[in-house]
Amino acid sequence: MAKQKAVKKNVYRDAFGHLYFLKRSLIFLFGGFTYNRYNGFNKLKVSGTKNLVDLPNTNVLFVSNHQTYFADVFAMYHVFCSVKNGFVDTIKNPVYLLNPKTDFYYIAAEETMKNNYLTKLFAYTGAIMVKRTWRDAGKNINRKVDVSEITNIEKALENGWVVTFPQGTTTAFAPGRRGTALLIKKTKPIVIPVVIDGFRRAFDKKGLKMKKLGVKATMRFKEPLTFDFETEDYDAIMKKVMDAIEQSPEFLKVKPIEEIMEDQKPQDFFS
Repeated sequence: MAKQKAVKKNVYRDAFGHLYFLKRSLIFLFGGFTYNRYNGFNKLKVSGTKNLVDLPNTNVLFVSNHQTYFADVFAMYHVFCSVKNGFVDTIKNPVYLLNPKTDFYYIAAEETMKNNYLTKLFAYTGAIMVKRTWRDAGKNINRKVDVSEITNIEKALENGWVVTFPQGTTTAFAPGRRGTALLIKKTKPIVIPVVIDGFRRAFDKKGLKMKKLGVKATMRFKEPLTFDFETEDYDAIMKKVMDAIEQSPEFLKVKPIEEIMEDQKPQDFFS
């Protein structure tokens, strides 16, 4: 287990100067608004949260596959707040929203988080905004990595938990981005793999609109990954991460026709 850095925290503001009381208020409001999406209209089954109970408060990196822009992340808010308040493998008691986990950050594309007032408010809860190096505004590009963005991720890890989506896209089985391996090798965090399923069927691509009722989505938290930083190179680390989140080519299966049809239904069912 990586040695934790001693970081003196501000009791009023998070690592990026955001006011805790405002973050708590926003998490409570967003949590109340989204609760029935995970526990009413659809049922989210959570498992493996025993692997989160004894984690340190800092330098923990969650690596996950990605199915929607926002629904995946806020489901994690529900889970982390629930675990903080002593619940295991459940988000059925929303009292946990009164005592939220505020030192939780997630890596997100800047163009997505600055899209409108709603996404800007959501970004205040913990977004670490980065510019995509390979795509922007729907066009393929080749942009250099902004060093300040890496610094911000490191700062977030020094102060709390961070979730990243190694593929950088909601497209299933897309290759992982090497930056995740670079981050892991440099910061040596505790790495927890997360596997989600069903969000693509339940929500639209942004995760703001519901597409189908009665979907039994799942979110599984696995045991921490182990790495030999002396012998494993970036490719080996990346392979281990992609295997753990079940997005390697070996996990690619042919979808049943029913699931394909569901994925192709209009995404504004509840607009």
